[in-house]
Order: sequence, then structure tokens, then C-alpha cells
Amino acid sequence: MDKTIKIILAILLFLCLADMPYGFYQFVRLLALAGFAALAFMANKEGWQTEMIVYIVLAILFQTMECVGCDSGCWAVGIGVYDKTKPASLNCFRG
Repeated sequence: MDKTIKIILAILLFLCLADMPYGFYQFVRLLALAGFAALAFMANKEGWQTEMIVYIVLAILFQTMECVGCDSGCWAVGIGVYDKTKPASLNCFRG
């Protein structure tokens, strides 16, 4: 079941690279929240703590109540790609 959820989420997230209407992106956010929450639940049931935490963080990132916006510096620091010629902003969450 978890492979099916992962494949569906991967397809939906790749479709987000296309020029789609805004409602599609809102729909993907809702499905991503539900999918990652379900994956976190299944990971917790199997005792996989690291995967559970990753899925919870992804569910929070895709949640629909509040937009979590990160500037390019935040993403660069988050993934470990930091250009020393450009200072990265650590003020990741704009409210």
C-alpha cells in the first residue's frame, strides 16, 4: 500500500512542474498532506522512526492551513548547497 501512495505522490508532484491551474496545486497540497500523513502512520506502525519523522516534516511542508514559504537561501542551506559568494538568509519562514 505504501508503494502505491509513493507512486501516486511522485506522479502528482511531477505534474506540478507543468503549467497547471492554481486549483490543481491546491488539490496536490491536500493529497500530499493526506499521503504523507498516511505514510508517517504506516512508518510508525512498522517502527521506522527516521522515516516517520521525514514523512511528518513533509506533511507539515505540504499542509494547507498556512503557506510555508522558503526563499532560495533557505532551500540552499536546507539541502546543503551553499554558495559562499551569496549570503543565505536563515529567515526561512515568512509569515
